[in-house]
Amino acid sequence: MNENTPKYMIGVAAELVGMHPQTLRLYETRGLVRPRRTAGGTRLYSDAELLRLRRITELASGLGLSLQGVEHVLALEDRVRQLEQQIDDLGAALDEAARVMQVEVESVHRSYKHELVPYQPPPGVEIVIRRRRLR
Repeated sequence: MNENTPKYMIGVAAELVGMHPQTLRLYETRGLVRPRRTAGGTRLYSDAELLRLRRITELASGLGLSLQGVEHVLALEDRVRQLEQQIDDLGAALDEAARVMQVEVESVHRSYKHELVPYQPPPGVEIVIRRRRLR
């Protein structure tokens, strides 16, 4: 099981985070948490949801934010997490592309014949070499 596996019914979840079950229902109505539902409609909360509920308490009680302020902060935190994941994904793709390019460069270098080939100017072309004066 991971932290997103729903396993706590509303009464247990409320007790674990020190809230009244009605508060959890209010937070669900406001979209602050999204517990999963069983076929019978019972709310099930995951460990990740419990962490989010604790964060809501920290923002509302600890920092004195309104629920609207909490919604805004949580939305921003969610967006930051998405962007961090996108950065990680792009970094991994860039690393892979660099690895592939390095393999290709090494392949091209191995294909060199490493022979000296004298330069033969085309017929009728005269090469003039002038010395430059040093200043």
